[in-house]
Amino acid sequence: MFCILITLFLFSTAQNCSNYTFTANRTFTSCKELPYLEANLHWNYNSSSAKVSIAYRAKQDPKGWVAWAINPTGKGMVGSQALVAFHNPNGSMIAYTTPIINYSPRLLKANLSFQVSYISAEYLKNEMTIFATIGPLGNVTAVNHVWQAGSSVSSNIPQAHSLSSPYLKSSGKIDFQTV
Repeated sequence: MFCILITLFLFSTAQNCSNYTFTANRTFTSCKELPYLEANLHWNYNSSSAKVSIAYRAKQDPKGWVAWAINPTGKGMVGSQALVAFHNPNGSMIAYTTPIINYSPRLLKANLSFQVSYISAEYLKNEMTIFATIGPLGNVTAVNHVWQAGSSVSSNIPQAHSLSSPYLKSSGKIDFQTV
């Protein structure tokens, strides 16, 4: 019994931010455990192209949605440029971009103020992960970012998230040159 408990403990601690194993042999040199919503951000920053490849992963029910965004004009949700993911009605994952222009966003697919390529999403082990390459970001490596999660999607549109404390505090600053 002791051996089983030790094994479970080692397995549960083995998949934290810095040693998480992604599918398809994806690897990231940097990561940050985000303080709210059981989320992590992983990235590779390419200084010569000023692009960053990210993997945003968060614990989520299969009927919910997740989002991660950069706010190039300020702090918080309004003005942020978001990547959103959720399950299609057919069960596959969908990921797309959407700008957040007010406090009642519809999270409809639209272009952002910067380029996003290779966007995709997956759902494994009760986590949704968004993959994308962002930029070029120019001379900016430190950005304000926000992340979010919601419990439902209706007609392929993510519905409003909770307004409880962790959801309202899910923002910060990240420097992509930090390893």
